[in-house]
Amino acid sequence: MAECQGRQNPSALEELRVPMKKKSIMPSCEQLIDMLPDPFVVIDRNYQIVAANEKYRRHYGMEADELIGRRCHEISHHSSVPCSEHGEHCPMDTVFEHGQASQVMHIHYDSEGREEWVQLSANPILDDKGVPMYMGEYIQPLRPACEDNRLLVGRSPPLMRMLSLLQRVAPTQTTVLLQGESGVGKEQVAKYLHRYSDRMNGPFVVVDCGVLGESLIESELFGHAKGSFTGATHNKKGLFEAAHGGTLFIDEIGELPLALQTKLLRALETSTIRPIGGTEYIQTNVRVIAATNRCLQDMVREGSFRQDLYYRLSAFPIHTPPLRERKGDITALAEYFLTQLPDGDRNLPLTPEVIEALLVHEYPGNVRELKNIVERAAILAAGGAIGIEHVICESDPMLEQVVPPETGSQAMATDVRELDDAQREQLLNRRGGRIPDATILAALKQARGHRQQAANMLDISERTLYRHIQRLRAVD
Repeated sequence: MAECQGRQNPSALEELRVPMKKKSIMPSCEQLIDMLPDPFVVIDRNYQIVAANEKYRRHYGMEADELIGRRCHEISHHSSVPCSEHGEHCPMDTVFEHGQASQVMHIHYDSEGREEWVQLSANPILDDKGVPMYMGEYIQPLRPACEDNRLLVGRSPPLMRMLSLLQRVAPTQTTVLLQGESGVGKEQVAKYLHRYSDRMNGPFVVVDCGVLGESLIESELFGHAKGSFTGATHNKKGLFEAAHGGTLFIDEIGELPLALQTKLLRALETSTIRPIGGTEYIQTNVRVIAATNRCLQDMVREGSFRQDLYYRLSAFPIHTPPLRERKGDITALAEYFLTQLPDGDRNLPLTPEVIEALLVHEYPGNVRELKNIVERAAILAAGGAIGIEHVICESDPMLEQVVPPETGSQAMATDVRELDDAQREQLLNRRGGRIPDATILAALKQARGHRQQAANMLDISERTLYRHIQRLRAVD
């Protein structure tokens, strides 16, 4: 039984023994965990590896004597400190502090040193008093989301938390409700769910309720029979039928008229639809993913959205984080958008000055706005290198609220284009004095909300200007 107890710590895995009849031959722990189909590792409270199966050893390209006694974050993260110090949620916190199982998404490095997404399923291994002594961690490497197009770009903690949820629900048939502001990429999230489901070889069909009228939505979703209304010259297959065997993504579900909400509810509950003017129900095999930037709970209270449909759609709600909550992904997203433009990769990597200009913006339009900014910058650069002068952000709606009216305001009468050398020298030598709010607002107005340009006018850093804007918002 010695081989079951860890090569460098004879008592390390005593608790893992399997009770068997006296004098029977007991399998070693290595033999037991080698039966698992994916990498599996046993870790103690000090992050030290006490056992690893053959799949784990092969995946990270190491022999057992190279792994036992090493800390897990050294192997999987190539880091001298635990992953929790890099913003990731470490499953050990849940396992050892609460004695509960944990499932998270992490980024690891494989045997070739390449980054990979992995799904971690960790469980406590208890002693005879029920106290967690070790953590058993099952590691499921994930295949690339798409070979020729990255669906979700980034590795910020908010994105990784969402990815962990997506990986759990993707293989199921559960209806998913994607919630989030406009422009956060809910359709990309829906494509990710489809890609990682067992329906990935089936169709992915999109319907946007926000751009269709009530009669058109019904015909698009459920189809119509020939002669059912004026202009119906032939039978039309609806999108439910078109998505058979795949995924139907219903965007802006909050815009669906009440009259159609009942019909959609029936389709979800019975997996059948009846085209407009039809007499028979059609069986469908569709997984529905819905999305909205509105609060459906408020709509339920107001009576504009059916409560039973809300509960049917929100079986598994997922919040898609806005870009301001995942600033760590901005550089990766911007560079990804450049690779999608003709000759855009000639601007890679982006300069630190351009990256800083992108990071200070609040992005009320989220990822969609960032994409527009990057495309605009590439056009303005006209084939040359992108500079901070090409990064033009839209005015912040919050900023417009604190800008006083132009008429009757002495501050707005001061055009920053007329700041002479003496005034600029006074700004530079103000000995810690604060720049007047009116001067800051005048510069921002003249620069049309472009913070780098306004900061240059005021001879201050963009970060300093950003702090002034934050203070003005708080005052407002």
